[in-house]
Amino acid sequence: MGWLWAIIVGFVLGLLAKAILPGKQHSPLWLATIFGIIGGIAGNALARAFGIEATPGIDWGRHALQVAAAVVLVGLGDMLYMSMRGKKQRA
Repeated sequence: MGWLWAIIVGFVLGLLAKAILPGKQHSPLWLATIFGIIGGIAGNALARAFGIEATPGIDWGRHALQVAAAVVLVGLGDMLYMSMRGKKQRA
């Protein structure tokens, strides 16, 4: 059940990141989901490092770090995807 939850959270984080980033992202939804999963993991690691891993109530700090990490990763991943896609089309 943990993997299913990670995929669902990654999907939501990927969609949020695509909505937050300005302009059109060309990476497919499955790739945004993967970057969302990685962003969630990175956000949890950052929250643990800042000492806000588990707080009473809703963990707003942890969630904000997850979204921020997902935005960065989806943005970088989209740039990488487009650069690799452009090289394939030229070859």
